[in-house]
Amino acid sequence: MLHTAKTNSNQDDDEIDLLALAKTLWSSRRKVLVIVLAFTFSGLAIAFLLPKTYTASSTFIPQTADSGKASGSLGGLASLAGISLGGIPGGSEVPPALYPKFVSSTAFRQALLDAKISLPGTIEKVSYRQYFVAIHSPGPLALVKEYTVGLPEKILGGLRATKEDMDHLEIDTGFLRISKEERRLFTILEEQLTVTPNEEEGFVTISFDMPDPVMAAQMASYAEALLQKEVISYKIQNAREQLKFTEEQFEEKKIAFEKIQAELATFRDRNQNIISASVNNELQRLEAEYNFAFTIYSELAKQLEQAKLQVSKDTPIFSIIEPVTIPTEKSGPKRPFILAVFLILGAIVGVGYVFGIEFVKRVQEQWSALR
Repeated sequence: MLHTAKTNSNQDDDEIDLLALAKTLWSSRRKVLVIVLAFTFSGLAIAFLLPKTYTASSTFIPQTADSGKASGSLGGLASLAGISLGGIPGGSEVPPALYPKFVSSTAFRQALLDAKISLPGTIEKVSYRQYFVAIHSPGPLALVKEYTVGLPEKILGGLRATKEDMDHLEIDTGFLRISKEERRLFTILEEQLTVTPNEEEGFVTISFDMPDPVMAAQMASYAEALLQKEVISYKIQNAREQLKFTEEQFEEKKIAFEKIQAELATFRDRNQNIISASVNNELQRLEAEYNFAFTIYSELAKQLEQAKLQVSKDTPIFSIIEPVTIPTEKSGPKRPFILAVFLILGAIVGVGYVFGIEFVKRVQEQWSALR
């Protein structure tokens, strides 16, 4: 009986606490409403001040021919001639997960800054760099952010531009150099360009956000072509190096073959009617050298053709699943979502504010009673 009485007492206390909280919230409903409305209007302002963006995308699958090792009968003959020619290895497949690494490289982003895009409503074309440096207006929210949150960094950046730094920029070290302007444009690119690999299905989706639908399509198409070019260059790098080495060896042995061929012809012309053991020995020696040089030369010619075929086999072919199209609807800002987030956030802040004030009051009352 005693246990049942305690349980009922606890339930009554919980009900009283919930009723007290509900009464506190109801009595401060105007404060909560003001906070919710303030957040709602802030959300509306942000949703309508954010610039419109359009997203163009493309989906493709990289494919390559079955790669193998080039077979040749050069083997021991090459080693005798001092040439080390192994089979030409087919380059390994480039996994989709590696594609974002190509996009994030400095060389790729610098090349992307030079992409030509059409200005809205005109046929005039400017580079991406020129558009975002001299033409594009960042919008009121971006300006507010730049001169409030970003003001300390802006001031520090100006202070760092000393004469010593300017002198250092004039030194040609042979390495890629990133200017402050390029670094700022890289930040914009990171927000606009997205590469999404699907390792299970093996396809890659590339998308680009821009303030104009035509510019978005142009940049997505340019980024897609540039990415495929980088992947091809990476994929056939080994085959190209092998081809270059084989071409050098072929030219070297071709000269040696033509030299011994000329020596043999000259010797035969000079000793047509001469019969002697020494002449026969020299003729046999020259013929042996000629046969050996001809074998190496002919095998290298085959190896050269195989190296050229290997470059073709290793070159990926990209099958386009979804080509780049001009978007007809804006992708951002998502105004209903922004408004809903601010509405929920306002309700949470409003309720938290009311209960926080009530909690502070109770703590002050208990502290006063103890004193």
